[in-house]
Amino acid sequence: MSDQEKQDPAFTVHLNGSGGDIKGWVVVDSLYNGLAMGGTRMTPGVTEEEVAGLARDMTHKFTLAGLPIGGAKAGIVSDGTDRERTFRTFGRTVKPLLHGGIHLGIDMGVTPGDRAIFFDEAGYDPRYRLGAPDMPIDWRTYYEPLIDATGHGVGVAAVTALDAGARTAPARVVIQGFGAVGRAVAEFLQARGHVIVGVADIAGTISAERLPVADLIAITDEFGRIDRTRLPQHVTVSTEPDAWLDVDSDLLILAAQKHALNDDNAHRLRARLVVEGGNISSTEQAREKLRASGATLVPGVISNIGGAGSAALAVTRVVPFELGDQARKAWVFDWVADTVRRNTRDLLQIAASRAGDPLPELLDTRRKERR
Repeated sequence: MSDQEKQDPAFTVHLNGSGGDIKGWVVVDSLYNGLAMGGTRMTPGVTEEEVAGLARDMTHKFTLAGLPIGGAKAGIVSDGTDRERTFRTFGRTVKPLLHGGIHLGIDMGVTPGDRAIFFDEAGYDPRYRLGAPDMPIDWRTYYEPLIDATGHGVGVAAVTALDAGARTAPARVVIQGFGAVGRAVAEFLQARGHVIVGVADIAGTISAERLPVADLIAITDEFGRIDRTRLPQHVTVSTEPDAWLDVDSDLLILAAQKHALNDDNAHRLRARLVVEGGNISSTEQAREKLRASGATLVPGVISNIGGAGSAALAVTRVVPFELGDQARKAWVFDWVADTVRRNTRDLLQIAASRAGDPLPELLDTRRKERR
């Protein structure tokens, strides 16, 4: 572990609520020119340690992407009951942070509508920040067309890694998690000739020799839950834990909960390529087992930069706002693809040259470049 990895966060704020009760944390892992950013996660079991790990990942993402901003993350302990009260309390509580250069967005369990509530309650508008030019468009106009940017980047990482392995035949793909990222990756890979053979949501795993992606998306809600009463014919449904690991595949996309691939289940992996579409999707022990078996893993700090990077481009005013809506969207998607492709290729080159985890060496290289 490098000295950089051992460093404590810049600061941690414990959230108890302002004008209402709330339990949670904001962890600012690093600051760059006084700025940091990351999403807000809301689950019943989120912990301070988890939020700190996610914030560290944000630091890594922005370092690898060469963006002039530090990493942060927020976590709220809640099952989502009385969402408006929760996010109004959250907005009042984190108001000083938002106005002080700590931009908080969305993550697992938090929707764009929730973000709008806490922005409103905090009186926070990302268009305006002391010492930076004003954004000429509002946040929703900028960000909502980019909802598939994360899935786009994950798809690019997968295709880049497949190409690096000189694969010419269509890959059999399993996608664990069918939220916004999982659905976007499924469409991306299918459009490029690959075959989706398995999809997992919170209720279990659905598999077939070729799953009809459009039909599955049509019966999936905003939280990634597939309606089992409307499934296409000739699919297999399993409620066994981690049944997605048992589907014969070449490529596994992890796009759901933390530590989905872990020390207890990594031995069941069939795919020789794993791409993380979520945050901290695998444990260190699982990654060590993958390397020992000869399998390849592209970590989320490389592959799922799309959403965070899109937001950071705006917060740091790097994005060319003078472009029209469609041209600006294309510019951001191209930036995501170029960034992911470069980091994936460089990671795989390091991995081919020596044993062990290639990520620390790549991070060290990008830190030096960003200086």
